[in-house]
Amino acid sequence: MASNFGELVLLLGDHHIPSRSVSIPEPFQRMLIPNKMQHIVCTGNIGSVEEYQRLRELVGGTAASNVHCVSGEYDSINSSDATQHNATSVKTKVIQLGSFRVGIIGGHQVVPWGDMSALSMVRRRLNVDVLICGWRRKNGVVEHEGGYYIFPGSITGAYSSHTADVHPSFILLAVQGNKVVCYVYELINGEVDVSKTEFSKR
Repeated sequence: MASNFGELVLLLGDHHIPSRSVSIPEPFQRMLIPNKMQHIVCTGNIGSVEEYQRLRELVGGTAASNVHCVSGEYDSINSSDATQHNATSVKTKVIQLGSFRVGIIGGHQVVPWGDMSALSMVRRRLNVDVLICGWRRKNGVVEHEGGYYIFPGSITGAYSSHTADVHPSFILLAVQGNKVVCYVYELINGEVDVSKTEFSKR
């Protein structure tokens, strides 16, 4: 995770700790080194204030403004702490990364769930170039109707009633002006698999 790749942005979500998962897998924990990322984007369902504090620590501990969270469908149920509640109470968020306007949503509010046409409507409503969406356990990057959609998946591989065979995953973005390189990290049978996708702003 070299900083000379540009502005590094960690995308993750659907921890569900401790309700569905004990912790982030050890191979991922070894990779997530504090002060290497400039921004963290979380698509919700963190599960506890301790996990939210760990996200803050990855960007230096005090840079809460660089931790961009939205609410997942279970955050309001599981959160009894004001710090976590305040950090994850918004349903959508728009940030600027390089030349890109980026929207963030939990994903559970999109009907039909995971439908690209519905997601495209959300992207247009938010007026963003890129939409980062949680809830969908299958990770990846999709180009659709002139926009880009990024799905980090579940950082813990938390089970889902709507997706079978969930693998733990997260995505690292290297943003350089009008270019983004997406590194998708997925834990399969104890081994970390990495794939890369690039796109540029037209």
